[in-house]
Amino acid sequence: MRIICCFLLALFGLGVTGVQARVEGELAPGLVNPGAHEHPPWFKQSFLDMREDVAEASAQGKRVMLYFYQDGCPYCAKLLRDNFAQSRIADATRRYFDVIAINLWGDREVTDFDGQHTTEKRFARALKVMFTPTVLLLDTDGKVALRINGYFPPHRFLAAISYVGEGLDAKESFREYLARTLPEPASGRLHTVPGALKAPYQLQAALKADSRPLMVLFEQQECRDCDELHEVVFRRAETQHLLKDFQIVVLDMWAPTPLTTPAGKASTAADWANALGIDYAPSMVFFDRAGQRVFSTGGYLRAFHVQSVLDYVASGAYRTQPEFQRYIESRADALRARGIKVDIWR
Repeated sequence: MRIICCFLLALFGLGVTGVQARVEGELAPGLVNPGAHEHPPWFKQSFLDMREDVAEASAQGKRVMLYFYQDGCPYCAKLLRDNFAQSRIADATRRYFDVIAINLWGDREVTDFDGQHTTEKRFARALKVMFTPTVLLLDTDGKVALRINGYFPPHRFLAAISYVGEGLDAKESFREYLARTLPEPASGRLHTVPGALKAPYQLQAALKADSRPLMVLFEQQECRDCDELHEVVFRRAETQHLLKDFQIVVLDMWAPTPLTTPAGKASTAADWANALGIDYAPSMVFFDRAGQRVFSTGGYLRAFHVQSVLDYVASGAYRTQPEFQRYIESRADALRARGIKVDIWR
């Protein structure tokens, strides 16, 4: 068996300055008691040859799960602590997958799916990994069957493991699977945002008529995370200030609502969501004035990270800073330098 050292994930909370002029987001990018977490010992000890890893997993009737992390990532800590530490999730993961941890900024050598030699960080960039954690669940051919950008709570993460592990990705979309197997008690209504675009949704025309970028919110009625986004995150003064920089449309990802996409194509909300690969509610998808998709989210985010996404797109930082995680770190440092408390977990 090939043996390499276990990765050590130092999960230090992002500190705050002594001066606290106001609270940004009121939820914190770090752990209350920062410490060190090792990846579970059952994670695969790999030489990072992707084709070999896929073949070895397939020979055992398994698939490969790629887990992208970075040191000091609070959501990575939460994934290890709240998800992989649960026996049901650990057992299901080990039954269906070989898990390989990859450092978003690492320099270890990786042999990619084409047999080319690269590094962890270049491999992550090639796969367009911009969040940590990002989890890629691969099929038996090494193709991405399901992509999880950001943190999924335990019940949804377990559903994702079962969905891909049981091969259901070949039969239905993940959002269809969730709707069928994981109904969630929620408000049962589609939320609205003050000033949001109203039907008929002519999104290409809206972008030509207004200099602001477009944020499309794909949601659904039975959605606890949608409720939290609107009733908690969007009600914060800092979030409301940032939302003013966007044109906004809220769409039911299952509805046959007619619309014209930013590219000028006639479609419906449901068909467009499917074409964009929307598997999670709520998802935020951003378009520039030319109708190009410039950024999107598809995972559970608290206030500070939602605000950072809005700032990242509205400021145009995505054009010069392609690594969103680096942008978050620099934004947090800049806020602290101004005496603003960065607190994203409360």
